[in-house]
Amino acid sequence: MTQRVELATVMDRLAVDEMVTEYAVAVDDGDWAAYRRLFTADGRADYRSAGGIEGDAGQVAGWLAENLTLFSMRQHLIVNRRVRFGILDHDTGDTARLQADYVNPMRFAAGDGASTAPDFVCGGRYSFAFLRTPDGWRLRQVVVEEKWRRLPDPRAVAVSD
Repeated sequence: MTQRVELATVMDRLAVDEMVTEYAVAVDDGDWAAYRRLFTADGRADYRSAGGIEGDAGQVAGWLAENLTLFSMRQHLIVNRRVRFGILDHDTGDTARLQADYVNPMRFAAGDGASTAPDFVCGGRYSFAFLRTPDGWRLRQVVVEEKWRRLPDPRAVAVSD
């Protein structure tokens, strides 16, 4: 592998990694226009394992916008990122797959305001599929595989009422 190819691969890895960060920030900040811009025109997302929907980026952004209003605070922590580049039309590096684990603490909007601790925490694994476009790397697919969740202890809520 030449230095030029190695440098291009490093730059692609950084660009794909940045897309994952932009994804997390868009969801956490509720910036649904930015969320939609991350996807290709035919890009899709699948949140069914977490109780959500599967659909095109616009449909899913609408669903997220409506359902995440339950939480006043969201913070995706996406770690253990593994990137693999693929081949499209006999040109190396036009596609990429990234698998990463996540932890997502969230705070219910209806909380008493005194506590800053998360009420709801979930974790699992993301599978991202990317395509190199004339505008740079874009998401073709996001699949969420929720593996666990922790909800508030109903006994603690009952005691504080």
